[in-house]
Amino acid sequence: MKAAVLHEVNQPLVIEDVSVPNPGPREVLIRTRVAGLCHSDLHFMEGLYPHPLPAVLGHESAGVVEKVGSDVTYVKPGDHVVTCLSVFCGTCDNCTTGRTVLCTDTTVKMLPGASNRLSWARSEKLNQFLNLSSFAEQMLVHENAIVKIRKDMPLELAALIGCGVITGYGAVVNTAKVTAGETVAVIGCGGVGDAAVLGARLAGAKTIIAVDVDDRKLEWARGFGATHVINSRNADPVAGIQELTGGNGADVVIEALGRPETYKQAFYARDLAGTVVLVGVPTPEMKLELPLLDVFGRGGALKSSWYGDCLPSRDFPMLVDLHLQGRLPLDKFVSETIGLGGVEEAFHRMERGEVLRSVVVF
Repeated sequence: MKAAVLHEVNQPLVIEDVSVPNPGPREVLIRTRVAGLCHSDLHFMEGLYPHPLPAVLGHESAGVVEKVGSDVTYVKPGDHVVTCLSVFCGTCDNCTTGRTVLCTDTTVKMLPGASNRLSWARSEKLNQFLNLSSFAEQMLVHENAIVKIRKDMPLELAALIGCGVITGYGAVVNTAKVTAGETVAVIGCGGVGDAAVLGARLAGAKTIIAVDVDDRKLEWARGFGATHVINSRNADPVAGIQELTGGNGADVVIEALGRPETYKQAFYARDLAGTVVLVGVPTPEMKLELPLLDVFGRGGALKSSWYGDCLPSRDFPMLVDLHLQGRLPLDKFVSETIGLGGVEEAFHRMERGEVLRSVVVF
């Protein structure tokens, strides 16, 4: 099969021939139909997060089951699936209490640097990325890394649910538990931030404030349901959010960038009893300094949201249904569709902020 291989950080992806074996007892071979380009992939390409190389990147995907292992009962050939980057065991304490995204059992995971499912003609090891590696024509994954969906759902849109959409939507609905009538601010309006805006709208928030430094992204946020926008390059976002919420601050502030300076903005822009949710992923060297008295003097909560605190088997089909009902316009996230050979240039467009989501269609 063809796959996009990253050999070195800050070097172009190379389209090469890669092999996958037949599925093991609990593995599933998937014909990749669609793979979305996520900012997390770009961060690994830039070396901001360490990962053994060479590797096949990609983790936001959907496809059709081709073969299953001898012990697989969940899916069969021909089923349509969305991949899940939080493969789980199903038996640890977190899994049995519904927190599969925090699974502690590493036996179902292909850890970076471990022997894994991909091989090629070269002598060096080829690493699988986040147990998926979806920038390839096929994926060989554990059965607990996929969610089966209905076949009338377009796969080019279903793929987006597997990362960006569930991460932002889940931060609002699952982590912050926004209810009707609350006020929500979202700092950072890329794919995850706009999914948070959309989640706030679906949850019934009365005021949804989008914050970014790019007017183009703020217009995208309006399209997903933001009632107000603030360009923080030109105005103080904390003062702006407080002004739009009667001087109180927002009930919930979603920080979708993972940066210390914007986290501080989120902290001070919330209501005294409000909630801050960190969903943007910081780089390893980042540090946060806050006066401890300010933390002590406020109620509410400071939370982190990993993968939208979702339960994929429940949430992915639900989001599919919402789209097919016309309530979750996933098509608005797709800026362009490309072939596998166009991945490298599409990441450059992402760097420049020209696209919300590029989608590889195989």
